[in-house]
Amino acid sequence: MALQTSIARCNARVGRAPAARVAVKPQYVRGAAQVVAAKKKEIMMWEALREATDEEMERDPTVCVMGEDVGHYGGSYKVTYDLYKKYGDMRVLDTPICENGFMGMGIGAAMTGLRPIVEGMNMGFLLLAFNQISNNCGMLHYTSGGQFKVPVVIRGPGGVGRQLGAEHSQRLESYFQSIPGVQLVAVSTVANAKALLKSAIRSDNPIIFFEHVLLYNIKGETHDGDYCQSLERAEMVREGTDVSIFTYSRMRYVVMQAVAELEKKGYNPEVIDLISLKPFDMETISKSIKKTRKALIVEECMKTGGIGASLSAVINESLFDELDHQVMRLSSQDVPTAYAYELEAATIVQPNQVVEAVEKMCSKVAAAV
Repeated sequence: MALQTSIARCNARVGRAPAARVAVKPQYVRGAAQVVAAKKKEIMMWEALREATDEEMERDPTVCVMGEDVGHYGGSYKVTYDLYKKYGDMRVLDTPICENGFMGMGIGAAMTGLRPIVEGMNMGFLLLAFNQISNNCGMLHYTSGGQFKVPVVIRGPGGVGRQLGAEHSQRLESYFQSIPGVQLVAVSTVANAKALLKSAIRSDNPIIFFEHVLLYNIKGETHDGDYCQSLERAEMVREGTDVSIFTYSRMRYVVMQAVAELEKKGYNPEVIDLISLKPFDMETISKSIKKTRKALIVEECMKTGGIGASLSAVINESLFDELDHQVMRLSSQDVPTAYAYELEAATIVQPNQVVEAVEKMCSKVAAAV
């Protein structure tokens, strides 16, 4: 009945002109974070994502969830735990193991007025739905001349886990960044996970929402109430003067481990969490580089064709004269992720590599001066 009510309401909207569609207010997408309730509490990231989903489903009857085991099982990482009891089996819909099929269903539902959240049990499995994401999700707004919007959030666990093997340790950012018409968002903390998911659900754009499999159980504070964060703004993690370190997702914590060591050695690095992987927040990036005049990119994505490759190209094109040192990239090895722990660790960036890179960049500049 809940889904029927949602469809009835949305069908009533279809007859309206596109301009009459209720859209996300600009401040939710571009402005600073909005805080309605200031009370804070400490929870895990999976709980923060669940709260965001619950709050948005309660606020807007057009929001629904679909994916494998999202209903009665509650999701592989419990992000939708028990939501089916509150909203019913049709708003929290368990789908067959057919990624291409339920992704197409979600995109079609978005076109007709719903706001689906499509969960991939593992983001690597969504490669089976790549045709739907690239040819339909990203393009339909353009190819329909603006007659259709596709307000869908595609989310789920990804990244290099802990001995999950190659097929469950995919770094998908590089696969999706070249698709026209989609936004890429990578969360890293409990606070920004909840705030960004709420903003993504309200956005009229298709959002690919990356959650790292190893961050679900980290703890942190979030806000009660209607707290939203810009989908297109980077986050200043630490202000500094010596070098700008750009990172995102799990690598934020690897970088901060390195920063603790760098501080002991007298270095003062600036750390920026990109969050928006497409489009980049060039205002924040540019401001930081003009201050430190050095850029280090630390990512879990592959070096060839990765997020760092794209960001490095943009920095060299638009900020070359502001640099005192070539842009440096620390990325994962261009190999499938091994199951063996030692080989897996050798595949991705470690804190000591960040320390060595900063020392190398700063010492070369000092020598030149």
